[in-house]
Amino acid sequence: QVQLVESGGGLVQAGGSLRLSCAASIRTFSSYTMGWFRQAPGQEREFVAGISWSGGRTAYADSVKGRSTISRDNAKNTVYLQMNSLKPEDTGVYYCAANRLGPVVLTTTRVDYWGQGTQVTVSS
Repeated sequence: QVQLVESGGGLVQAGGSLRLSCAASIRTFSSYTMGWFRQAPGQEREFVAGISWSGGRTAYADSVKGRSTISRDNAKNTVYLQMNSLKPEDTGVYYCAANRLGPVVLTTTRVDYWGQGTQVTVSS
């Protein structure tokens, strides 16, 4: 059974940083595009960042570009999202996502597996 388990969320002041982690129990992890989405209250889930199976290609939403870095460690079956210069509008539940052999710009309809989410709250 595939599981994606996020960690690293929390409450942080504006301007601060957080590093989210997602541990995946996928036997063929290195064949999956991995990504992060977020969902604010009352809003749709949106793409934040994606990374190819090898880590050689990445993609970011305009809202986080230049402030966030996605990375992965295939030996540890883990993907990370480093977020800096956080803003109150970054607040939401952050979800890890996996799509086998998918494009780095993931869409909600092309995700094979979702994590349970981790809350990120940025105070002003």
